[in-house]
Amino acid sequence: MNDAEQPKKVFVKTYGCQMNVYDTTRMEDILAGEGYVATATPEQADLVILNTCHIREKAVDKVYSEVGKMRVMKEERRAAGRDMVIAVAGCVAQAEGQEIVSRVKAVDLVFGPQTIQRLPRYLAQLEATGKPVVETEFPAEEKFAALSALNRPTSQVASFLTVQEGCDKFCSFCVVPYTRGAEVSRASEQVVQEARNLAASGVREVTLLGQNVNAYRHAGVSLAKLVDKLSQIHGLDRIRYMTSHPRDMSDDLIEAHASNDKLMPFLHLPVQSGSDRILKVMNRGHTAQTYLDLLAKLRSLRPDMAISGDFIVGFPGETEAEFEDTLNLVREVGYASAYSFKYSPRPGTPAAERKDQIDEDVMNDRLQRLQALLLQQQTAFNQSCVGRTLDVLIEKPGRNEGQMIGRSPYLQSVNLTLPSEARGAIVPVDIIAIGSNSLSGQYRGNLESLQRRPAA
Repeated sequence: MNDAEQPKKVFVKTYGCQMNVYDTTRMEDILAGEGYVATATPEQADLVILNTCHIREKAVDKVYSEVGKMRVMKEERRAAGRDMVIAVAGCVAQAEGQEIVSRVKAVDLVFGPQTIQRLPRYLAQLEATGKPVVETEFPAEEKFAALSALNRPTSQVASFLTVQEGCDKFCSFCVVPYTRGAEVSRASEQVVQEARNLAASGVREVTLLGQNVNAYRHAGVSLAKLVDKLSQIHGLDRIRYMTSHPRDMSDDLIEAHASNDKLMPFLHLPVQSGSDRILKVMNRGHTAQTYLDLLAKLRSLRPDMAISGDFIVGFPGETEAEFEDTLNLVREVGYASAYSFKYSPRPGTPAAERKDQIDEDVMNDRLQRLQALLLQQQTAFNQSCVGRTLDVLIEKPGRNEGQMIGRSPYLQSVNLTLPSEARGAIVPVDIIAIGSNSLSGQYRGNLESLQRRPAA
């Protein structure tokens, strides 16, 4: 086969959240229909896509740095007689738009997260005109409809599934409403069909994704009702969802954690701060007490519920006493896991314009103290699992010979000795020890009777 007959190759580098991971998978699915095959290295790629995230500090600078590296590769490939298309996708693309191609002439495509379904059209337009293509619309419903038409096979036993995009909350520190648009929910029929396709491919666990996933509502179907529909799919045995907002934690969703065995006893529910004044300035729309009340109700119905959260320290104007409010909230909740970050300003957000920014050294000190407490709680939660028998979904081989890695109901990584044929099975495991980031366990059963994943 000569070069002209060889399939084109695509390399996608993914930054940030699980929704970007999902979008990357779908872009690869779309491009497969156009004759592209995925490659693990950008040097071999005819098309390089940087699927960007705007949440973390200096995100834009990092993207321009990466584009600079791709530009050098593009020049080298051209010198060898083969071209490379450079595309910037995701939230930085949505925020920067035309500025990207103005600053870096080597960039050919710029498109936001709501227009990935149009990628073949953009490539055709680029080939026809030779001019850069920039698209930053918000046609979320069109995206959902287009992606639902893809019946993607997968070799995974756990998969993400986007059900909602965008955000209407406008937290004063966050760019998501500007880069992902308003809240839009996907039709439940589309979600159920994709979940059926995934189950038919051997997927046993899905994580429903959304910027505010518990705000999901389409034609009268709430997230709780959607979970109920999905739980009826044969072969699909575990359901999770993230990321949630306390304002959208409805009674029926809380009750679903008690009544639906397939809904895992793990909830990621960001609070950001334990200070009511800071929460108000953040425009979070809830107080520390309403957050605690939600968790109390959850745990009254599902006592083994494990909680994860997000925290921002050093928000503009935060006092030492207000930071102590956050520590006190953490002590009261008892987190199984959490993510914590120093505040960093996002251009265009109200918080970035405030004059009472916190000194970097103060933020560093507060973050270290918070993370020490959170690590102590995570370790304590993991230690509480030692001596218990947990159902573990076996996902992939481990580093050592004969080792497999699975996930507990609480999303912990579990290492144990099992044959590779166990991949895809949900098995009882005696937890015997904890490590820095995982649990160790022993399969509680007869290896000869170990069943592989059931046929869907």
